Amino acid sequence: MRATMMSRRNLLGVAAIGLASALGLSPPTNASIRTARTMTTEEIIKRYYKAWEKKDWGPLDALLTEDFTFTSANDDDHISKSAFKKGCWETQIDFIDHFEIEQLIGRDNEAFVKYVCRTKNGKSFRNVEYVRIRNEQVEAIECYFGGHSTFPSAVSKGQGRS
Repeated sequence: MRATMMSRRNLLGVAAIGLASALGLSPPTNASIRTARTMTTEEIIKRYYKAWEKKDWGPLDALLTEDFTFTSANDDDHISKSAFKKGCWETQIDFIDHFEIEQLIGRDNEAFVKYVCRTKNGKSFRNVEYVRIRNEQVEAIECYFGGHSTFPSAVSKGQGRS
């Protein structure tokens, strides 16, 4: 018979749970085994872009923290979630067809995403966004893009925001 090594801490924890079960008691909540899987930063970011493609604010809203901020060179300086919805989502959602993520490079709760966005009018634009995650939600996005003349997009003159 082969002996299995177990630390004293684990042995005591197992014994305590076993004793509690034998006595008909529920184990303490901190002794329960965590079975819920947490989403990775990459999964959260991919859900964010998919929510744009589905044209449904509800799932996107659920992915954003209540104190979410958005920043871009388009006069968006740490705007709130409600300002983002009004100034970005509502003005652009009808133009967005889909996103093609080219690079997603992250560490811990932050990532840089480089993507091409294809618009419904056959144009495209490439952006790089820095995304910060907190508690499995998007806390902040900083968007970096080229000039309108070099990257025709949904926000180009006459197609969205002026």
